[in-house]
Amino acid sequence: MNHAGEAAALLTSLCWSLNSVCFMVAGRRVGSASVNLSRLLMAWGTLLLLHLALYGTLFPYQAGSVRLGWLGLSGFIGFALGDAVLFEAFVLIGARLAMLLMTLSPIFSTLLAWAFLGQTLGPAHLAAMTATLAGVAWVVWDGGEGEAHPHLWRGVLLGMGGALGQSLGLLFSKYGLAGAFPPLSANLIRVTAGLAALLLYFTATGRLRGTLGALRDTRAAAFIGLGALTGPVLGVVLSLIAIAKAPMGVAATLMSLSPVLLLPVSHFVFKEKVGRHAVLGTLLALAGAAALFLVP
Repeated sequence: MNHAGEAAALLTSLCWSLNSVCFMVAGRRVGSASVNLSRLLMAWGTLLLLHLALYGTLFPYQAGSVRLGWLGLSGFIGFALGDAVLFEAFVLIGARLAMLLMTLSPIFSTLLAWAFLGQTLGPAHLAAMTATLAGVAWVVWDGGEGEAHPHLWRGVLLGMGGALGQSLGLLFSKYGLAGAFPPLSANLIRVTAGLAALLLYFTATGRLRGTLGALRDTRAAAFIGLGALTGPVLGVVLSLIAIAKAPMGVAATLMSLSPVLLLPVSHFVFKEKVGRHAVLGTLLALAGAAALFLVP
């Protein structure tokens, strides 16, 4: 059985694990606004060059107005709004707790896919999704014990907003991908729309120079660059492949495994204690993810 969509979703989760750490480190040095704008600029330049190399044009002008509209709206919600509040949540409550709230995204995605795409999942799929999300939540909740966050509730609300923004972005991307439209071209349109919205906002508020000026911090710029490659470039292209080839709820569930994949980084790099509950949660999440590949 072909599981290309599910495999792409797992690779997306791996990419997002890396970029969440990169953006958390950079955000604590220069602020989430600088991270959000700078990583889109870097991703946009990279995607333009890739599109030129692969398709012979800098931009997919042949996409058509309807497709441009769906993908542009997806980019505006996903990059300009959803990611902006998510990155602020990273700064306020940390990457792992913010990613706990992102486990709401598969739930939102499943409901949106049922309401607007007519996608339904059987009991076996729902049980596997529940096990996966429960395991992810257990991992992150265990990892957050004893941490004090002075802006907890603000961070929680922002994290939930990021989850909803991701789900809406996936829904509109699904419409934009209709007719086997290339995921790389779709991503370029999405990043262009998100970047344009952020540039207009920061220009109108007089914050553009100051926001980009944070790139003078070379360490932050290096982390943003790595995060841009693994997030808006490779990660998002893989996520578009995932939703094109797998049910949206299943793809979103597998893409939510980032906190599980962050455990080794948290333990070996940031020297966080990984308790027994985190290990058990990891096993539960991995079992649920494996079941999603086995359910017909």
